[in-house]
Amino acid sequence: GEVSTRLGLKGIPNLSEELQLTRDLYILEYTGGKLHIPTISTAKSVSLIAEAKNKGFDVSCSVAVHNLFYTDKVLEEFDASYKVMPPLRTKTDTEALIKGLKNGTIDYITSDHIPMNIEEKRKEFDNAASGSIGLETAFGIANQLFNIETVIRLFTKGRERYGLKSPKISEGEAACLTLFNPDEVSVFKEENIDSTSKNSMFLGAELKGMVYGTVNNGQILF
Repeated sequence: GEVSTRLGLKGIPNLSEELQLTRDLYILEYTGGKLHIPTISTAKSVSLIAEAKNKGFDVSCSVAVHNLFYTDKVLEEFDASYKVMPPLRTKTDTEALIKGLKNGTIDYITSDHIPMNIEEKRKEFDNAASGSIGLETAFGIANQLFNIETVIRLFTKGRERYGLKSPKISEGEAACLTLFNPDEVSVFKEENIDSTSKNSMFLGAELKGMVYGTVNNGQILF
């Protein structure tokens, strides 16, 4: 795109994703199967998915939380923390992705959590590995973009798609709970990272919402 050309970086144009997606949707139409497309990143991809759903195709898709929050403008500092796959796109793409989540074209959000040795990121941008950890920040980022009911739905809807039983909050059921404050604001720092890997693009970012702990499989973790 424009930013990669101006910065002299190897580009991964929107077209590369859209051609692959178009091919996959044609195969889906031919086979009459069931398809999930992970982490779309362009406005055109949203349109292609919407068109396929309108035709009755059994297709779902997701988007990585960082593709909703950052645009390719952050790459101007050549910080490999922001190097992910698919790459960060333009504001137009980001807005289309958010709209796609709101109208149901995109089914859910993923953290796209990819831990790696920090040495894989401490290289020239073109030679650095792609990926960022995201489990600990996904909620706090998405909670700035959508209301809390929508955030919960977009992070849990995948269970339905894959036929997984959803936990119930009722007497006699095994507790499976997340305890959180949706309004607490904090700044994400390296000292907050529990993951062994520290390759987060959200260091220094403001998060809205704080997770205090979980209750699951008979364990209470805080």
